[in-house]
Amino acid sequence: MYAITIPKPGGPEALVWTEVPDPEPDTGEVLIDVAATAVNRADLLQRQGFYPPPAGSPPYPGLECSGTVVARGADVTTDWPAVGDEVCALLAGGGYAERVAVPVGQVMPVPHGVSVVDAAGLPEVACTVWSNVVSLAGLAKGETLLVHGGGSGIGTFAIQLGVALGATVITTARAAKHDRLRELGAQVTIDYTSEDFVEVVQAHGGADVVLDIMGAPYLDRNVAALAPNGRVAVIGLQGGAKAELDFRALMGKRGSISATTLRARPAAEKADIVRGTRALVWPLVEAGAVRPVIDRRLPLADAAAAHRVVESSDHLGKVLLVR
Repeated sequence: MYAITIPKPGGPEALVWTEVPDPEPDTGEVLIDVAATAVNRADLLQRQGFYPPPAGSPPYPGLECSGTVVARGADVTTDWPAVGDEVCALLAGGGYAERVAVPVGQVMPVPHGVSVVDAAGLPEVACTVWSNVVSLAGLAKGETLLVHGGGSGIGTFAIQLGVALGATVITTARAAKHDRLRELGAQVTIDYTSEDFVEVVQAHGGADVVLDIMGAPYLDRNVAALAPNGRVAVIGLQGGAKAELDFRALMGKRGSISATTLRARPAAEKADIVRGTRALVWPLVEAGAVRPVIDRRLPLADAAAAHRVVESSDHLGKVLLVR
């Protein structure tokens, strides 16, 4: 088969479409013939040599995919997924390839009403948002959710899920993306290049939950933006990894901060997250309340072009790579 490899870390040109050995499903795995995958920030970091895949996972980028099951490990005894089923899956790596072997607990059906190609844009964002905003931070109906980076794949999904759960959603993004984000349900949009998000959020009563992709430079400001008993969920470090925190400010809000990654979690934990996501989120997708927002679809062999799009941050939603 062919896959995108990274012979040497570097810019988008470091991605090479080349022939590699065919994978085989191991214990508890199914083999998926890939229809599409999606570009995530983690893929850019891996290409640059900063985010190696977990031990035992494929060396190729790609944290999610969609496609058709073509083989099952000998010990997979469940009726589903069967050979021939269209599925999407959460991966530790390997999505940028024609085939990938996946633990069966990380596989989900393609939701009704979503094409098999567009389903490639769901697993990573759905599992990340559900596990952090719902399972960990406990967003409830009537609360306010602040989503940083609303124009990203994570952001566009989090906005829709927050609205579907009955929350008021505030988001930060470049002004050019505001109209689209309001169409997705965001009630308040903030231009982070010219507005103080703390001031705007506090004018609306503060945020009960903050979904943060920036890390260090936003830490104290996220705490300042919290409502009493608010929760900050950090899922990215695009702005930096180290910061100081005045715990008096956090204690004064009776607030809490969590910080998680998804890729390196054990398969059993990922399977739990997949089950929770499928139970809560998939019905909302099938009802049309939440949908994958696709900015563009590019050929898998042209992954370098897709990486340039994501690095520019000019896209809105997911950038897919299609076979």
